[in-house]
Amino acid sequence: MLKIAICDDEKYYRDRIENLLKAYLQEHNLNAELVLFQSGESFISQQENLVKYDIVFLDINMNEMDGIETAMRIRRFYSSTYIIFVTAFIDYALEGYKVNAVRYIMKNTLEISVRESMDAVLEKMRHLQVGFDFLQGRQNIYIDNLLYVESKKHKAVFYYMDVSITQYEIYDKLDHIEEELSEYGFFRIHKSYLVNLKHIRKVNNYEAVLDTGERLPIPRRRFQAAKEAFAAYKGAM
Repeated sequence: MLKIAICDDEKYYRDRIENLLKAYLQEHNLNAELVLFQSGESFISQQENLVKYDIVFLDINMNEMDGIETAMRIRRFYSSTYIIFVTAFIDYALEGYKVNAVRYIMKNTLEISVRESMDAVLEKMRHLQVGFDFLQGRQNIYIDNLLYVESKKHKAVFYYMDVSITQYEIYDKLDHIEEELSEYGFFRIHKSYLVNLKHIRKVNNYEAVLDTGERLPIPRRRFQAAKEAFAAYKGAM
């Protein structure tokens, strides 16, 4: 089930976007939880909201904490939420790029642009899912939500970001998983760790620091290659 948040300080637009989304979801036979927020402050007041939602429709022009600051809070902790900026003005497109917003839509075109934005996000989601036969059962996981994979004896443990970090286990070699995930921006920083470059905050002191704050070791012989891979990934974004 999709989790979608709508954050706007004007009730008219909260309700308008909600109704358009309900119509879209019904038309496409999709289930979703829709939650409405009347300010950036109310959205971030519960820390789990920074990781809870797949999609956030976020008004840029709100009092006190505006949409840009709210989006920056999301990105500081978690980088995979699809942010769709909504505004009555056309002056903020550059700010949207800074927080990797997937769309920037105008309030006077909501009937068309909400639909188009959902089409774009769902297409991205479809391309970024990979299925694995975990010990817990078959799961299709979103690549963006996978932090890293750790080799433990004869198992590989997937550390997956949902509302909290979930672990999935599979009997497989890390070499094989590395082959499967190589096209998605994963890098082998250690014989036991395959890390999603998207979730690395920095590489220094023979460590990779993740955006969750976790630190993973990098041996000396892999350190230069890890630094170069991280720099190349950030440069390509």
